Amino acid sequence: MNGDDPVDGSPMGEPDAERIYDAVREEMGRVLIGNESAIEHLTIALFTRGHVLLEGVPGVAKTTLANLFARVTGLDYTRIQMTPDILPADITGTHVYRESQGTFELQRGPIFANMVVADEINRATPKTQSALLEAMQERRVTIEGETLALPTPFMVVATQNPIEMEGVFELPEAQRDRFQFKLTVDIPGRGDERELLERFDADPDLGPETVDQVVAVSDLLAARESISEIHVAEPIKEYVLDLVAATRDHPDVTHGASPRASLAFLDGAKARAAIHGREYVIPDDVKALTESILAHRLVLSTDADLSDVAPADVVADIVDSVTPPGAEAVELQPVSDGGTKRE
Repeated sequence: MNGDDPVDGSPMGEPDAERIYDAVREEMGRVLIGNESAIEHLTIALFTRGHVLLEGVPGVAKTTLANLFARVTGLDYTRIQMTPDILPADITGTHVYRESQGTFELQRGPIFANMVVADEINRATPKTQSALLEAMQERRVTIEGETLALPTPFMVVATQNPIEMEGVFELPEAQRDRFQFKLTVDIPGRGDERELLERFDADPDLGPETVDQVVAVSDLLAARESISEIHVAEPIKEYVLDLVAATRDHPDVTHGASPRASLAFLDGAKARAAIHGREYVIPDDVKALTESILAHRLVLSTDADLSDVAPADVVADIVDSVTPPGAEAVELQPVSDGGTKRE
């Protein structure tokens, strides 16, 4: 299927986030086993201009996951293998002298793509990691004084290995905060791994190259705009603020989440509601995103570190301690066009 075809081969009409998500999930499922939460988060990030950090041991298909997602959504994809000797210019680009013409020509780096996969990002030096900061936040880069816009859509998917301690540079807090989500890609269960063996036994060439693009990029962008209209009731907003505030007051946390986390909840919950076919956000949309939004943003106290307290444990404690809004937060209210909305 080419990039101009609708998700189901028939006139698509108004782009629909739910149909797009279902098509993406089904096509990726031809190769990928499990990891539906990761597919959901990647879709939400794409719809909300977010970036995703994938953490997991080698061999759990982190890079394959990103490659598959780019192929089924029609995104221009580049992969950067991060190493200690890679330079910022290797990411953003530089001006190259053409001796035959006697002029300098701009050589754009791999950052100029719809989806940029920074593989093993914690192997790059802090100076090189910082080269991604402007791109992730401003969606532009500056090369030798010239500011250039990045493609639309644009998202960074970074991977890191949590078990390697040598030759790595931990991401600074400012860098981690720019990732909308951090996801842990676990080793599959025995049943999923058995299915993996069966699939590759039947088709050894199964991989990202075997999937089709199932949605036009133009439809992705149109659906992205429609998500901004998803209704968020005031009690839901208060619930988000309570969760984020609790990270700042928790005894095991030295530095809690920033307002960027609150905005990640707002945008992410809207997109999650849309891909699940709702025009309003419910508390479960917020709760489903808490660990992926909050855990990587927390700076734990020294005592918590010495006690082997995990950020995910702190987030779970916060979710248990903050009461979500009740059913009154989603009561139907009339709107001007004669329909209904949730209030």
